[in-house]
Amino acid sequence: MNLEASTLWWLMAGLAVIVELLTGTFYLLMLAFGLAGGALAAHAGLGPTAQLLIAATLGTATVSLAYFLRRQRPGEPSARADRSVNLDIGEVLQIDAWQPDGSASVRYRGAQWTAIHRPGASPRPGPHRVAELVGNRLLVDPL
Repeated sequence: MNLEASTLWWLMAGLAVIVELLTGTFYLLMLAFGLAGGALAAHAGLGPTAQLLIAATLGTATVSLAYFLRRQRPGEPSARADRSVNLDIGEVLQIDAWQPDGSASVRYRGAQWTAIHRPGASPRPGPHRVAELVGNRLLVDPL
């Protein structure tokens, strides 16, 4: 059985898509684009070296593009700061005084809690919104 080069490229591209669907690795889909580029180069009558160069260049370019686009996008908020996971997020509480170590003792939901401010923020008394739970401490932002 003598398969043409373009058929082999298309089979490899299809296999990469199948493996991507089974594993959920988005980068394999980008590599499949490179393999499809190799198949198109074979259809154009280019030699094996040109086919490999086109497949490698296109695959590398699409993987790099996907990587850099993913890095520029802000990450998902942590579960500690997600209101659908923790109903305390977004609640307002009153802080009367901050201690020298950057914490405050507050009464919240009928219990004493330790509140902390974001690093770099200057603590001041007044109303604050719960931004995140850090262990058993409330990370708060001023209103």
